[in-house]
Amino acid sequence: MLYINSILLGIGLAMDAFSVSLVNGLGEPCMKTRKMGLIAGIFAVFQFMMPMLGWFCVTTVVEHFNKVKGAIPWIALILLLIIGIKMLVDGITKKAEEESPAIGFGALMIQGVATSIDALSVGFTTANNSSGEALISSLIIGVVTFSLCYAGIAIGKRFGMKLADRAQIVGGLILIGIGIEIFVKGVFFA
Repeated sequence: MLYINSILLGIGLAMDAFSVSLVNGLGEPCMKTRKMGLIAGIFAVFQFMMPMLGWFCVTTVVEHFNKVKGAIPWIALILLLIIGIKMLVDGITKKAEEESPAIGFGALMIQGVATSIDALSVGFTTANNSSGEALISSLIIGVVTFSLCYAGIAIGKRFGMKLADRAQIVGGLILIGIGIEIFVKGVFFA
Protein backbone atom coordinates (compact mmCIF):
# COMPACT_ATOMS: atom_id res chain seq x y z
CA MET A 1 0.00 0.00 0.00
CA LEU A 2 2.94 2.33 0.73
CA TYR A 3 4.08 2.10 -2.89
CA ILE A 4 0.65 2.77 -4.41
CA ASN A 5 -0.01 5.68 -2.05
CA SER A 6 3.44 7.12 -2.80
CA ILE A 7 2.88 6.90 -6.56
CA LEU A 8 -0.50 8.60 -6.25
CA LEU A 9 0.97 11.26 -3.96
CA GLY A 10 3.80 11.74 -6.44
CA ILE A 11 1.37 12.30 -9.30
CA GLY A 12 -0.69 14.78 -7.31
CA LEU A 13 2.32 16.67 -6.00
CA ALA A 14 4.07 16.74 -9.37
CA MET A 15 1.23 18.49 -11.21
CA ASP A 16 2.53 21.97 -10.38
CA ALA A 17 6.07 20.98 -11.34
CA PHE A 18 4.72 19.35 -14.53
CA SER A 19 2.97 22.59 -15.48
CA VAL A 20 6.09 24.65 -14.84
CA SER A 21 8.13 22.13 -16.85
CA LEU A 22 5.68 22.57 -19.69
CA VAL A 23 6.26 26.32 -19.48
CA ASN A 24 10.02 25.80 -19.49
CA GLY A 25 9.73 23.71 -22.64
CA LEU A 26 7.49 26.34 -24.23
CA GLY A 27 10.00 29.06 -23.44
CA GLU A 28 12.99 27.15 -24.75
CA PRO A 29 11.89 24.97 -27.68
CA CYS A 30 15.48 24.12 -28.68
CA MET A 31 16.40 22.81 -25.21
CA LYS A 32 18.93 20.00 -25.23
CA THR A 33 18.18 16.61 -23.68
CA ARG A 34 20.80 17.11 -20.95
CA LYS A 35 19.13 20.32 -19.77
CA MET A 36 15.72 18.62 -19.86
CA GLY A 37 17.13 15.99 -17.48
CA LEU A 38 18.65 18.68 -15.26
CA ILE A 39 15.36 20.57 -14.97
CA ALA A 40 13.33 17.42 -14.29
CA GLY A 41 16.02 16.38 -11.80
CA ILE A 42 15.83 19.66 -9.91
CA PHE A 43 12.07 19.33 -9.54
CA ALA A 44 12.45 15.68 -8.50
CA VAL A 45 15.04 16.54 -5.84
CA PHE A 46 12.81 19.22 -4.35
CA GLN A 47 9.77 16.92 -4.41
CA PHE A 48 11.89 14.26 -2.68
CA MET A 49 13.33 16.63 -0.07
CA MET A 50 10.15 18.42 0.98
CA PRO A 51 8.23 15.36 2.27
CA MET A 52 11.36 14.27 4.13
CA LEU A 53 11.68 17.74 5.61
CA GLY A 54 8.00 17.65 6.60
CA TRP A 55 8.46 14.21 8.20
CA PHE A 56 11.51 15.53 10.08
CA CYS A 57 9.60 18.61 11.23
CA VAL A 58 6.71 16.58 12.57
CA THR A 59 8.91 14.05 14.29
CA THR A 60 11.26 16.62 15.86
CA VAL A 61 10.27 20.29 15.73
CA VAL A 62 6.55 20.42 15.00
CA GLU A 63 5.80 23.18 17.48
CA HIS A 64 8.26 25.54 15.75
CA PHE A 65 7.07 24.70 12.24
CA ASN A 66 3.42 25.45 13.00
CA LYS A 67 4.39 29.11 13.42
CA VAL A 68 5.36 29.42 9.72
CA LYS A 69 2.92 26.94 8.20
CA GLY A 70 0.48 29.70 7.23
CA ALA A 71 3.19 31.47 5.24
CA ILE A 72 3.75 28.57 2.81
CA PRO A 73 0.98 29.53 0.32
CA TRP A 74 2.16 33.16 0.42
CA ILE A 75 5.75 32.15 -0.32
CA ALA A 76 4.71 30.00 -3.30
CA LEU A 77 2.44 32.78 -4.63
CA ILE A 78 5.14 35.45 -4.38
CA LEU A 79 7.84 33.30 -5.99
CA LEU A 80 5.67 32.24 -8.92
CA LEU A 81 4.27 35.75 -9.39
CA ILE A 82 7.78 37.17 -9.64
CA ILE A 83 8.84 34.63 -12.26
CA GLY A 84 5.51 34.80 -14.13
CA ILE A 85 5.41 38.60 -14.28
CA LYS A 86 9.03 38.71 -15.45
CA MET A 87 8.19 36.23 -18.22
CA LEU A 88 5.12 38.28 -19.19
CA VAL A 89 7.09 41.52 -19.37
CA ASP A 90 9.91 39.86 -21.30
CA GLY A 91 7.42 38.26 -23.70
CA ILE A 92 5.52 41.49 -24.30
CA THR A 93 8.61 43.67 -24.76
CA LYS A 94 10.58 41.11 -26.79
CA LYS A 95 11.04 41.83 -30.44
CA ALA A 96 9.97 39.11 -32.85
CA GLU A 97 13.51 38.35 -34.06
CA GLU A 98 14.99 37.95 -30.57
CA GLU A 99 15.76 34.47 -29.27
CA SER A 100 14.02 33.39 -26.05
CA PRO A 101 16.51 33.40 -23.20
CA ALA A 102 17.34 30.07 -21.63
CA ILE A 103 15.99 29.59 -18.13
CA GLY A 104 18.73 30.14 -15.55
CA PHE A 105 19.74 28.01 -12.60
CA GLY A 106 18.48 30.57 -10.07
CA ALA A 107 15.04 30.63 -11.68
CA LEU A 108 14.98 26.82 -11.65
CA MET A 109 15.75 26.81 -7.92
CA ILE A 110 12.92 29.25 -7.25
CA GLN A 111 10.57 27.16 -9.40
CA GLY A 112 11.67 24.02 -7.55
CA VAL A 113 10.92 25.52 -4.14
CA ALA A 114 7.66 27.15 -5.23
CA THR A 115 6.24 24.00 -6.80
CA SER A 116 7.33 21.62 -4.04
CA ILE A 117 6.57 23.63 -0.93
CA ASP A 118 3.16 21.99 -0.65
CA ALA A 119 4.94 18.63 -0.42
CA LEU A 120 6.00 19.57 3.11
CA SER A 121 2.51 18.64 4.23
CA VAL A 122 3.01 15.10 2.91
CA GLY A 123 5.73 14.71 5.50
CA PHE A 124 3.18 15.59 8.15
CA THR A 125 0.97 12.72 7.02
CA THR A 126 3.86 10.25 7.17
CA ALA A 127 4.86 11.13 10.74
CA ASN A 128 3.81 7.67 11.95
CA ASN A 129 6.01 5.97 9.35
CA SER A 130 9.52 4.81 10.09
CA SER A 131 12.39 6.79 8.61
CA GLY A 132 12.86 4.01 6.02
CA GLU A 133 9.23 4.15 4.92
CA ALA A 134 9.35 7.95 4.71
CA LEU A 135 12.52 7.70 2.62
CA ILE A 136 11.00 5.13 0.24
CA SER A 137 7.85 7.21 -0.15
CA SER A 138 9.89 10.36 -0.86
CA LEU A 139 12.06 8.52 -3.40
CA ILE A 140 8.98 7.28 -5.25
CA ILE A 141 7.56 10.81 -5.26
CA GLY A 142 10.87 12.06 -6.69
CA VAL A 143 10.93 9.44 -9.47
CA VAL A 144 7.32 10.16 -10.43
CA THR A 145 8.08 13.90 -10.46
CA PHE A 146 11.14 13.41 -12.66
CA SER A 147 9.15 11.36 -15.17
CA LEU A 148 6.24 13.79 -15.34
CA CYS A 149 8.48 16.87 -15.55
CA TYR A 150 10.59 15.38 -18.32
CA ALA A 151 7.42 14.63 -20.25
CA GLY A 152 6.14 18.16 -19.55
CA ILE A 153 9.29 19.73 -20.96
CA ALA A 154 9.09 17.55 -24.07
CA ILE A 155 5.46 18.51 -24.65
CA GLY A 156 6.24 22.18 -24.04
CA LYS A 157 9.13 22.07 -26.51
CA ARG A 158 6.87 20.60 -29.16
CA PHE A 159 4.27 23.34 -28.74
CA GLY A 160 6.94 25.97 -28.14
CA MET A 161 7.98 25.68 -31.77
CA LYS A 162 4.40 26.40 -32.82
CA LEU A 163 3.88 29.27 -30.36
CA ALA A 164 7.43 30.66 -30.65
CA ASP A 165 6.73 34.40 -30.38
CA ARG A 166 4.03 34.09 -27.67
CA ALA A 167 5.49 31.24 -25.60
CA GLN A 168 6.87 33.51 -22.86
CA ILE A 169 3.55 35.31 -22.48
CA VAL A 170 1.67 32.02 -22.26
CA GLY A 171 4.29 30.66 -19.85
CA GLY A 172 4.10 33.74 -17.62
CA LEU A 173 0.32 33.53 -17.45
CA ILE A 174 0.51 29.82 -16.58
CA LEU A 175 3.02 30.45 -13.78
CA ILE A 176 0.89 33.24 -12.34
CA GLY A 177 -2.12 30.91 -12.48
CA ILE A 178 -0.22 28.13 -10.72
CA GLY A 179 0.87 30.57 -8.00
CA ILE A 180 -2.71 31.71 -7.46
CA GLU A 181 -3.94 28.11 -7.40
CA ILE A 182 -1.35 27.08 -4.76
CA PHE A 183 -2.25 30.16 -2.71
CA VAL A 184 -6.02 29.56 -2.88
CA LYS A 185 -5.63 25.87 -1.99
CA GLY A 186 -3.26 26.66 0.87
CA VAL A 187 -5.24 29.53 2.35
CA PHE A 188 -8.87 28.58 1.75
CA PHE A 189 -8.82 24.79 1.55
CA ALA A 190 -6.02 23.84 3.94
